[in-house]
Amino acid sequence: MAAPPLLLGHRGARATKTVPENTLPSFDLALSHGCDGFEFDVRGTIDGRSLICHDAFVGKLKVCQVTANQLPCCPLLEDVLRHCAHRAFLDIELKVAGLESCVLAALRECRSHGGCVVSSFLPEVVMEFKARSATIPVGIICDSQAQLQRWHRLPVEFVIAHHRLVSEQLMHDVHAAGRKLFAWTVNDPASMLRLASWGIDAIISDQTELMVQTFKPHNAATSRSDPTNA
Repeated sequence: MAAPPLLLGHRGARATKTVPENTLPSFDLALSHGCDGFEFDVRGTIDGRSLICHDAFVGKLKVCQVTANQLPCCPLLEDVLRHCAHRAFLDIELKVAGLESCVLAALRECRSHGGCVVSSFLPEVVMEFKARSATIPVGIICDSQAQLQRWHRLPVEFVIAHHRLVSEQLMHDVHAAGRKLFAWTVNDPASMLRLASWGIDAIISDQTELMVQTFKPHNAATSRSDPTNA
């Protein structure tokens, strides 16, 4: 097997339904399970804040039309960076355009010592962010073959592909271009091990405990004995 991949929780420890995804407790749980980091989603509020939220609506409130104070259940990007940037790899997904300046400012103020990538499904977001910063890595997210066709034309360091799109040939092509390949969302051990044997650089999974058990059984045993994991 090639070098072990980074193990990243999807929106934190998403499979643990008792802890809301995309929250500090969910991120802490993923790390306590033994993950190297996590992926999370960022949207913008009407008062110019970067809010951690996957969907465009929280209940009946549209995120882009309310202030951050109206959604206290959602952490701010700066909260996540202060809490986790020193100890975790962060995959920061920008769900919409227009966040580039505030996200870049937050990252400059609080560097991710564990490593990071700013990613998006939107090529224009990736290109705008890269135009503003040559030092912070960016990644394009793909969930179709049509989207995947564009990766080599974009100024990205990371290709973040749905696992059904990943093949040994894609792995070879991405690595030959000097870039890294992440796979999401991988929730069964057989797929995890197959991707790792091909040399995948990171696996993003809902099933954080299962993923860690697959690659780091000692870490998984330790996390199960941790009382914070009850």
